[in-house]
Amino acid sequence: MIIWLNGAFGAGKTTAAYELHRRLAGSPVYDPEEVGYFLRRSAPCFRTPDFQDLPLWRALNYELLREIDAENPGDVIVPMTLVNAQYYHEIVVRLQSEGVCVRHFILYASRETILKRLRRRSLGLLRREGFAVAAINRCLHAFDTGAIPGMRIDTNRMSVSQVVETVAERCEIALQPDGRSAARRSLDRLGVWLRHIRG
Repeated sequence: MIIWLNGAFGAGKTTAAYELHRRLAGSPVYDPEEVGYFLRRSAPCFRTPDFQDLPLWRALNYELLREIDAENPGDVIVPMTLVNAQYYHEIVVRLQSEGVCVRHFILYASRETILKRLRRRSLGLLRREGFAVAAINRCLHAFDTGAIPGMRIDTNRMSVSQVVETVAERCEIALQPDGRSAARRSLDRLGVWLRHIRG
């Protein structure tokens, strides 16, 4: 099964994905953004403002996800914003049409909540999050109008653990207990944040 965590940039997808990974044995986190960064490094022709606009990015992610799902014995966790209906169909719907079980979630939050999270993520320097801030309205419009369907989880007043447990409940999967202290959880989440800082 592929567990796809969609949502606006800054909604908490990556944090939730790694928390889910920590409590779900054999569940790799597959980040489609890495394919985009690889393409950008490979050739100047791939250096577009948004690599989702590259047909090759969409084709590669579809093929890789299909193969990983077939070969990996556990569930695959995918934290990725998709708000273009065509791109959503080219990857998610295409996988589903070929028999791949894709549980697609929308981690929803208000504009105010997203800005608060982005401000915290950028240590108060929102100008570093220009792309994410500029995309908020576009993302929320896609989710509010139903252009991108999915199981919606309102995360405005939820902790990361609550989000993860809600995803697991809707997927009907059992999570391993989380025996970490609050301090340990905070350190682990800080580590995830540090690993995903983009220069």
